[in-house]
Amino acid sequence: MPGRDIVQDSLEWREDLTDIHPTAIVDSGAEIASGVVVGPFAVVEKGAKIGAECVIEAHAIVRHSTTIGERNVIGHGSVIGGDPQDRKYSGEPTFLQIGNDNVFREFVTVHRATGEGKSTVVGNNNYLMAFCHLGHNTVLYDNITMANSVGVSGHVTIENGVNIGGMTGIHQFVRIGQFSMVGGMSRVTKDVPPFMLTEGTPLRVYDINSIGLRRMGVTPNVRLALHKACKLLFRSEMGMARAIQAVRREVEVTPEVEYLLNFLENAGGGRFGRQDQR
Repeated sequence: MPGRDIVQDSLEWREDLTDIHPTAIVDSGAEIASGVVVGPFAVVEKGAKIGAECVIEAHAIVRHSTTIGERNVIGHGSVIGGDPQDRKYSGEPTFLQIGNDNVFREFVTVHRATGEGKSTVVGNNNYLMAFCHLGHNTVLYDNITMANSVGVSGHVTIENGVNIGGMTGIHQFVRIGQFSMVGGMSRVTKDVPPFMLTEGTPLRVYDINSIGLRRMGVTPNVRLALHKACKLLFRSEMGMARAIQAVRREVEVTPEVEYLLNFLENAGGGRFGRQDQR
């Protein structure tokens, strides 16, 4: 700060540049950047790293081995970087890495990874509403929205622009493809195709995520190609392998269609097809 000696105690420097409530507990071994706000009764443990202009609201906890980027909001009562809920975990050093501009609303829980040196990873500009949970070794890309009480098990990957409805449960090792939408109260036990609108128990593909794709700036001709591919892949009498061949013959294979086909060819946790839609 202007007019102050540049050699000063690190805690004094932190207090100058941040707003830490007097009831908060911030370990001297935590790294707190400038402009951070820490609310009443919040806890930041030793080894946590908090980027510039983050807000940690009342009663939230940021655990050790957690690195948080800039301008993130940690909501009331959230636990960020907790030990993994995994019987295999035996205290080995693991990590949580969070990017920039994310919002974790009230009572969100995000766990570190299992496996020495491994990380749970959250990208940028994601919005997790109240009571969402991210299990160990999950990977979230960017611009993802989760409504209230979504539960994400361990080793799940969620790609860019996904929208997940409230009270949805996601099984471990599932991959959710980019710009897809999963309707509320769904049970996700298999990979979710990109660009598709899905819902239910068991999960069913209904059509392309047309509203989401328009919002993302996907052009009409690409949306039409995806719609034609969707009908062949998920509404025809053909098995998946034959349907993929039919799409390559009969539909304009835009980069988005190619991405969809490659995703289905490498899908895990079961395949979508007519038998899944009964």
